[in-house]
Amino acid sequence: MNKVPFYIFISFITSGFSQNDLKSLLKEHSKERVPYIYVKQLKKQTTPPILLDARAWSEYQVSHLKNAIHVGYNKFKVSNIQKRIPNKNAKIVVYCSLGIRSDSIAGNLKKAGYNNVENLYGGIFEWKNNDLPIYNLVEKETDSIHAFSEVWGKWVKKGIKVYE
Repeated sequence: MNKVPFYIFISFITSGFSQNDLKSLLKEHSKERVPYIYVKQLKKQTTPPILLDARAWSEYQVSHLKNAIHVGYNKFKVSNIQKRIPNKNAKIVVYCSLGIRSDSIAGNLKKAGYNNVENLYGGIFEWKNNDLPIYNLVEKETDSIHAFSEVWGKWVKKGIKVYE
């Protein structure tokens, strides 16, 4: 019987297990700084929350949730949000592709005193995977979804994947 080198075994376990299960992926890559809101919960909201898109501008241009405000990730500034959303009790949902970058942005908002912030579990990918509408830069419904990269794009099960 051939033995598998230990580093290959560990690589298989860490990439195979955690990369095949969204819950494990998010646990591995995010710190859960704020509570999650799930797609079905967000869809049922009678009063729509303020949606913040924590992805790159190029991703937002291809696809975003209706009425989402682009806040970005790399150049995110809490001060910009404080000017735009002065009410610290406003219901805010932050999202990105899967919920990793948005976790960081949501955590920054919480540190800045925002009390009602949630992170969309599974992000825009999970939204689209549930057959919910996404919109392009001119606010027309689209089936195209920015899939970030080939590695992360495997989480997109529905729609037309677009890469930069």
